[in-house]
Amino acid sequence: MNTKNSLLLLDPEFDPQTAPQCNLLLKITKDSFSYAIINQDDKALKAVFDEQECHNTLQTLKRLLKNDPYLSYPFADVKIAVNTDNCVTVPNKLFSSDSINSYTNFFSNSDSSKLHIKPNYHFDFTSVFNLQQNMENELDTHFETAKKVDHQAPLLSLAARIQNGLLFDFTALSFSLLQVTEGKLCFKNTFEIINAEEFNYYLLLLLQQMEPAIKDMPVYLMGIVNSDDEKHLIIQKYFKDIQFTLPQNDKLDYTILEDMPAYYYSNLLAIDLCV
Repeated sequence: MNTKNSLLLLDPEFDPQTAPQCNLLLKITKDSFSYAIINQDDKALKAVFDEQECHNTLQTLKRLLKNDPYLSYPFADVKIAVNTDNCVTVPNKLFSSDSINSYTNFFSNSDSSKLHIKPNYHFDFTSVFNLQQNMENELDTHFETAKKVDHQAPLLSLAARIQNGLLFDFTALSFSLLQVTEGKLCFKNTFEIINAEEFNYYLLLLLQQMEPAIKDMPVYLMGIVNSDDEKHLIIQKYFKDIQFTLPQNDKLDYTILEDMPAYYYSNLLAIDLCV
């Protein structure tokens, strides 16, 4: 435990000398920071760190890069899902590599001139995004060859495995929601929430805007939510088929999660599926 809102789970047999055989997964949302270390040789999860209620994720990143020795190892591969307000989803039939800069007209700001282009072949679109300049610089300095995706990409990789349903991923102060109908992506967004009442407000608003049949869809939950908390009770008011989504890599050894709800980290570990 580094702060009151953070947790580190570690395989006691993890040898830092094996880092070159490991992948590092980083997930940076608006209000949380987490990482996982996976040994690719024995397919075992070696470490998971999670810090919630981060008021400034850039400062959290800087602090951990300075103080956390596990982030300094020479990993085989580094994969990062980063929150950004500057992200445009372009249907592939409309996407043109010759018009890349024109998509930035839809960004909320222009913090960084570095554009990232990530196609999603399953849902047939391409994401064009950039990051806050200071965040980009910090990540590039410490993880020069890292692969980056926007923060919803891991959830999309899980959504690609279902035909119909709503996927919720919760942090302590936000949630992301995806709707898949007949294998097609119909909705995706992320909402900041202070409490369960705000979650109820957004959920009601979404239900009013979506098709009535959405209430009959299965609901897949992951992240910081439990069966007895207020957010889950709210979901139960509107939906009947509710289940927690466990990590989807069946070949991975999750022993270090045996005393924790493994679905807390399903989205984090799904970064390995999308890059």
